[in-house]
Amino acid sequence: MVDAALTRAGATTASARTPLMQNKLFLGLLFMLPAALFLLVFLSYPLGLGVWLGFTDTRIGRAGIFVGLENYQLLWDDSIFWLSVFNTILYTVVASILKFALGLWLALLLNEHLPFKAFIRAIVLLPWVVPTVLSAIAFWWIYDAQFSILSWALMKIGLIDSPINFLGSPNNARATVIFTNVWRGIPFVAITLLAGLQTISPSLHEAATLDGATSWQRFRFITLPMLSPLIAVVMTFSVLFTFTDFQLIYVLTRGGPLNATHLMATLSFQRAIPGGQLGEGAAIAVAMVPFLLAAILFSYFGLQRRRWQQGGTDA
Repeated sequence: MVDAALTRAGATTASARTPLMQNKLFLGLLFMLPAALFLLVFLSYPLGLGVWLGFTDTRIGRAGIFVGLENYQLLWDDSIFWLSVFNTILYTVVASILKFALGLWLALLLNEHLPFKAFIRAIVLLPWVVPTVLSAIAFWWIYDAQFSILSWALMKIGLIDSPINFLGSPNNARATVIFTNVWRGIPFVAITLLAGLQTISPSLHEAATLDGATSWQRFRFITLPMLSPLIAVVMTFSVLFTFTDFQLIYVLTRGGPLNATHLMATLSFQRAIPGGQLGEGAAIAVAMVPFLLAAILFSYFGLQRRRWQQGGTDA
């Protein structure tokens, strides 16, 4: 009797569990739970703590008190902060445009029938695969004021008479860090767009060629529209990575000279850790959020404009 009752109870539980496990929404939420917990612990909590610290006068070694918008009022009148905002926007816009243009050109080139194409693609990825700090240290030696190999080569050619102070002049330093970021970011854009080019059916280009379309017309009316959703995603990630860049700037210039290369991320670190003003550093970090949200919204509306499926219609 007892065994029969246990068997019936088990069968009832199993029958009640079966429809629940077959529910796609429930299964989806169940599989997303580990990722949600990970994001909650390692993303939401630090973000919430940073927002809270931005409203306090917390310093290293001393708990702070709530001061409201005082940190943001100080930043509003801080010329160095506004210089870092200008540097960040300039750095992000120029580097992102150059990475997109050169990355798209490289992707189109790698999409052609080239000898040793697989090997070339692997080589192209190297700048992006190498750790940022290692590549930044290498460029730091390349840009050295006295022993720069670039200056030495240009002097041997006869283009210059004395070594170029790449990192000692504000304008030179800005151009130098932008060039280094572009060198590092081009492979990510190129390989991602190359993957998108591989999904475009060759028959579309063949039909356009038979209709008399030129190379530019095929690119403008076939390649570019088909790549537009992927371009929106790639450029969003490129903007986010560039806007929040820290390692490259910190190794090359540490924000100098004369704060000419200070980005919001490096200034936030400088104020919070070496400067000990955690509240002010957190406020600078929080001030970056609206810019990042703007980039994400750009990607969202770009994806809504055209659906990802081949042959899809505009949303």
